[in-house]
Amino acid sequence: VQLQASGGGLVEAGGSLRLSCAASGSIFRINAMGWYRQAPGKERELVASINIISGHTTNYADSVKGRFTISRDAGENTVYLQMNSLKPEDSAVYYCNVNHSPNWGSTGINYWGQGTQVTVSS
Repeated sequence: VQLQASGGGLVEAGGSLRLSCAASGSIFRINAMGWYRQAPGKERELVASINIISGHTTNYADSVKGRFTISRDAGENTVYLQMNSLKPEDSAVYYCNVNHSPNWGSTGINYWGQGTQVTVSS
């Protein structure tokens, strides 16, 4: 499974960006998709996730609730992160993550995208 992320960039505080991550390759069952971020000197943290095998339930970091929205295009195996009302503290490298099972009964394997830089200026 390969992940290709796009959509990062430089934006002023209060602006919006939309990240995309497309999964390709030998895909059998995607269990969950999500976005993480890592700022300089900090640990990677979960931003938002969508659990596909549990009714498409979503989960957000407290810091982004009400501002970010995760969604998925099942037909394209693509996950999106709509980021509104961006703040300078949202600046980080954003990584997409996919948990994928290669066959029935197998546990999921985590795959990571290459990361896309988001910079929010004050």
